[in-house]
Amino acid sequence: MHISPINDPSAWFAKDLETNGKWIYHLNQGEIDDLDNALAVAKAAGRTVATVDRKSFPLSVMPAALDKLLDALENGYGVYVIRGLPVEKYSKDDLRLLYWGLGLNAGTAVCQSHRGDYLGDVKNFGEKIDPSRWRAYISGDQLGFHTDTADVVCLFVLQTAKSGGKSMFCSSLAIHDEIARTRPELLEPLYTPVAWSWMGQEAPGESPWYMMPVFSIHKGKFSSRNIPNHVHAAQEFPDAPRLPPLWNEAVDLLHKLANDPKLHFGMMFEAGDFQFLNNHITYHARTGFEDYPEPERRRHLLRMWLSVPNSRELSPLMGAIFKDQSSGAVRGGFPSRVDKPVYETVVSNIN
Repeated sequence: MHISPINDPSAWFAKDLETNGKWIYHLNQGEIDDLDNALAVAKAAGRTVATVDRKSFPLSVMPAALDKLLDALENGYGVYVIRGLPVEKYSKDDLRLLYWGLGLNAGTAVCQSHRGDYLGDVKNFGEKIDPSRWRAYISGDQLGFHTDTADVVCLFVLQTAKSGGKSMFCSSLAIHDEIARTRPELLEPLYTPVAWSWMGQEAPGESPWYMMPVFSIHKGKFSSRNIPNHVHAAQEFPDAPRLPPLWNEAVDLLHKLANDPKLHFGMMFEAGDFQFLNNHITYHARTGFEDYPEPERRRHLLRMWLSVPNSRELSPLMGAIFKDQSSGAVRGGFPSRVDKPVYETVVSNIN
């Protein structure tokens, strides 16, 4: 446990991102042409999202930009945006294939739910979705600050909303350091392993809850996992350990700090944006949004959860989710219960 500020470069404030634009990368024409060529090669070979691999989606110019991306995620702010793909010139199927091919060249996608989805659609599927069966990303509701269950989350923006849908993110390490400076006694419960609910995502035969801390440090590298409703849900299981004293107060302070405009940065997406976040050192959130009435104009993002080759080594305390804690391991995600990977979110029987 660290009871003093860590003072790492990834402990940034909103003003740091406002004054340093190096975390936003604008594609040049050569890189766009490189993506176009790889897409053409894959399509000529009859490849789909289900069958394409790195060899059949060959990039020669983009890898230099992806190297910058991976370094910034692990050693910089933990947030990176690649901007400028002219999405209007592609079909939706081509955009899926291009995005998946880019992901193949950046890392390895992991499963996002027991439904086997490796490529997910983030959009409002309707107002009558059963929240016990589907997560909030398929609605237009506001999403509070949280982490996803993978080393890196990547969002690709196909279309933006009529209004709203601002993306917000903050440094979890900056929040850690603020707690260390102002309420150091609240660090201990955040470093203490507590029970988390699998929220129905556990593998068959496994316990419905597991143990993990919110904060951990291993070999000098910080990591945070923050999904409070998963912790509170675990308290419904009578055999799960009760929360330690001050845990709720500590998490309330954590989220108060995350919502402080001095600590988080907000941006409106543009069509063609790729946003990458290192879940170990950032939290992210989203404001609610209003869609256009026409289905073809509605806000639409694609999402991947990635393991990346330069990820940090993690504490064994993170082992319930990250089975292999070694650097660069393919890890995270949820165990699939279906035979084949799924590459499109399909919500049936909504009404």
